[in-house]
Amino acid sequence: MKLVKLVKLNNLQYNPNRDPNFYRRPVNEEFRLQAVLNGSGSAQCSFSVEGETLCEGSVSLPGTFDCKFSYDTAGTRIGDLVIEGNGETFHEKVRIDVLEHAWIG
Repeated sequence: MKLVKLVKLNNLQYNPNRDPNFYRRPVNEEFRLQAVLNGSGSAQCSFSVEGETLCEGSVSLPGTFDCKFSYDTAGTRIGDLVIEGNGETFHEKVRIDVLEHAWIG
C-alpha cells in the first residue's frame, strides 16, 4: 500500500503534465494543497517553496495533509512536498503559478 494515495492542488488531482492553467490563481487568492494518505500510525508532512516552509505537521494515518497559502506577487514558483511515514518517504515538486490579475473572458 502506497503512503500517498492522491495529491490535489485547488481541489483537482495534481498532475505535472496537465495544463498549468487549471491550477493558477491570481495574487492574494488562496491555493490549497492536499495529500490524501494511507497507512497506520502518523506521518510527518511539510510543504515549502523556495526554502520557506509554508505548512508542516503530523497527520494521523489514514488522513489528509491540508495546506493553504497565497502570494502577494505574481510569478511561478516550485514547491517541495515531503511526506515521511510507514518507513517511506514521498517527495513531489509542485508548480505554483500566481497571476498578476484574474483571467478575464
